[in-house]
Amino acid sequence: MMPSDAWPEASRVFEGGAMDCGSGLILLIRKNMLQVPSGGVLEIRSSEPTVESELPPWCRMVGHEHLQSIETGRGVWRHWVRRGTEDKAEQAELEADKRKAQEFKWGLRARRSTELETTVYTRNFSWHSGVAVDFDRDGQLPSSLEQLFGALLADVINCLALRCSRQTILLDELEGTLNGTLNNSLAATGIEEGDSSVKEIKLVVYVTSPADSTEVTQAWEWALLDSPVYQTLKKSCEIETRIVNI
Repeated sequence: MMPSDAWPEASRVFEGGAMDCGSGLILLIRKNMLQVPSGGVLEIRSSEPTVESELPPWCRMVGHEHLQSIETGRGVWRHWVRRGTEDKAEQAELEADKRKAQEFKWGLRARRSTELETTVYTRNFSWHSGVAVDFDRDGQLPSSLEQLFGALLADVINCLALRCSRQTILLDELEGTLNGTLNNSLAATGIEEGDSSVKEIKLVVYVTSPADSTEVTQAWEWALLDSPVYQTLKKSCEIETRIVNI
């Protein structure tokens, strides 16, 4: 490894956390690069290993110079990029990337596999879904309702982990629990008429972190704002959320 006294001197440093180039890191790089003078160096700190291979070709494509990528230990990477484009070009590229992100549409396709099973396809993978609700504890497939709840739980946990990684808040353990109820479970099965919508969700996230609990709580509040699933569902049902720092 290059000795630390030989590392490039950066004009600006930012934390990319666990983001990869396809999940928003490039937008952050462009945004921070605008704060670097022409010929200056931007340092990106990251915990995502794929950035090491994806960053150099992106730099060549847009006219920046990739100087060095070093793993400094414990899965933390430091990347240095020398700026090579003018403000107007960089700003235009940032705005173009923002428009692409704003206009992006997620596409899925589903096909009935059996009488009680549907296969969902998106991008380059697929998964199986059962009926809307299933009261059988030994069921073989997650119901579509469980997948909805699971998407919420996974989304807020992922958003919290990403927020913490970008703010260099160390998380030793991170998990959560969720309990949900419907206004009328029998209506969801077609047994009777009624309101089959979600009535209430109670979500608790448990973390173990050496960081100050105030910092973790603030990151949690930001994570809820970041979460598209949470922000969507809270408009239609009551969601009680809580974070516990063990």
